[in-house]
Amino acid sequence: MERVAGGDLAGGGRFAMTPADPLRPSGGHLVAEVLHRHGVRSLFTLTGGHISPILVESKRRGIRVIDTRQEQTAAFAADATARLTGVGVAVVTAGPGVTNTLTALTNARMARSPMLLIGGATATVLRGRGSLQDIDQMAVIRPHVKHAERVGRVADIVSMLERAFRVAREGVPGPVFVELPVDVLYSEPLVRETMGIARPLAAGAGFGKKLEHWYLSRHARKVFAPGGAMPNDPVHVARVAPAARAVARVAAMLTRAERPVMVIGSQGAECPMEMDALADAVRALDVPVFLAGMARGLVGAGGTQQVRHHRKEALREADLVLLCGVPMDFRLDYGRHIGARATVVSVNRERAELHKNRRSTLAVCADADLFVRAMAGAGVRAAGAPWKARLAERDAKRDAEIAQQAGTAIAPVNPLAVCRAIDDSLSEQSTIVADGGDFVGSASYVLRPRAPLRWLDPGVFGTLGVGAGFALAARLVRPDDDVWLVWGDGAAGYGVVELDTFVRHQLPVICVVGNDGAWTQIAREQVPMLGDDVGTQLGRTAFHEVAESLGARGLLLDDPSRIEATIREARAISRAGRPVLVNAHIGVSEFRKGSLSM
Repeated sequence: MERVAGGDLAGGGRFAMTPADPLRPSGGHLVAEVLHRHGVRSLFTLTGGHISPILVESKRRGIRVIDTRQEQTAAFAADATARLTGVGVAVVTAGPGVTNTLTALTNARMARSPMLLIGGATATVLRGRGSLQDIDQMAVIRPHVKHAERVGRVADIVSMLERAFRVAREGVPGPVFVELPVDVLYSEPLVRETMGIARPLAAGAGFGKKLEHWYLSRHARKVFAPGGAMPNDPVHVARVAPAARAVARVAAMLTRAERPVMVIGSQGAECPMEMDALADAVRALDVPVFLAGMARGLVGAGGTQQVRHHRKEALREADLVLLCGVPMDFRLDYGRHIGARATVVSVNRERAELHKNRRSTLAVCADADLFVRAMAGAGVRAAGAPWKARLAERDAKRDAEIAQQAGTAIAPVNPLAVCRAIDDSLSEQSTIVADGGDFVGSASYVLRPRAPLRWLDPGVFGTLGVGAGFALAARLVRPDDDVWLVWGDGAAGYGVVELDTFVRHQLPVICVVGNDGAWTQIAREQVPMLGDDVGTQLGRTAFHEVAESLGARGLLLDDPSRIEATIREARAISRAGRPVLVNAHIGVSEFRKGSLSM
């Protein structure tokens, strides 16, 4: 720890933890109490001396502390927890602990995930003096979060944290950062002891020593000044309902439409506790619906209302397109996928997204799920039986094509056959985490989540490496689910070490790695266009052996006749309480030929 006037204040050394002063809660105590009152059940971290009081006090309150192998995983886990429950928290140490989370924070920002990141920092008295891991964290973090705050006094901890939780959820959701210096987290007697000001100066002390003692004492009085609120229960955050006039207008459009299509994206799933109400509304409207991102699985795996294939063709032919929480970005070719003559209704809480790249016929600033529910409440129901039949026929034809392609011989193992075996093993209580490029792109056509919020992917940022953190979150939020982590071999390289975390915390995740020994999604474009595979070749890493070395089970799948049996075995191992990884040696198919990753 940093040495200050005879004491240690930040990270190792002779510093020893002592109980907080019973007459006044320590900062760590206050942080843990705020987290507890806000329903935090799991906290993700990589430990460090700057943040130890938060971890210890959180554990004392029954919050499960999950320590990962890198801070990025902890932040990804907080992101996914927020998506599934409405609140997710990661706590990381100062300096590199904070900067290691930047990719995950940007991913959460673009996915509109209301997570809270708490970062440790050097002692307030040492800021800017060359202390260990002391950088201007606020300058680094601010561009990547919705809001950032720095705490300088114990009295401000509760109010700032409670504001952080509220800001993360209100308006357009997003990640919030709170910096907590080490000296505001420990008890006042201990901090004064480490600063060398716990006792009066000895008689005969020189002027310099007196000045130092006066300065540090004055600073400590500011840090530990009395006052401040005690933790409260979380406040209600109002949601944005659509205007009745807009609902009536769209209802009239839907009544007249012959070829309506609705697209619901992740933003439709931003209120996880109300997903069943959204699903009921979608069924009541009976509009052919495409589901993307977190909205996958909204209406289950069966039925004909959900359309899974040929979205581009359907959007070009539709006469009414309802975009519910779906911006017209690259995923819709900046609006060009939609026919020029179509009536387009955009629904989004974020005004900037309503007319992005193409002007909508009608823009509705509201929560996407509340809009859909209001439409269903208006009693309108889609017509256009021939149109629905045409879309259903296309879907059935495409499913038959995929089944045929899955049955073809591709050495060593057909990737579509692996995906179909996983899909056959899914139950109503299965959560799928998708992390990868080519293999996961194929899986998205085959895997059918059975219920709402049973599909987790990075979102619009397209980040590789989310898998381990997302799977941690899913397994903790849903301890009775089978959690399937579908990994590309490139993505697995980011997080396979977290199998150690799964083992230590007894979280039996099922990992399936589609291992073709390459960055195939990139190679598909690079080699034909540029004539060189440089940087795209990996080799078939022995991920199953890595899993065994980390205490999990590892299974090698390189025999087509063993696909179904291996997937069933992996599920059985997980249900017996042990994490497992299937290293599937897949061949390269032409299924995704022409898919661009630029």
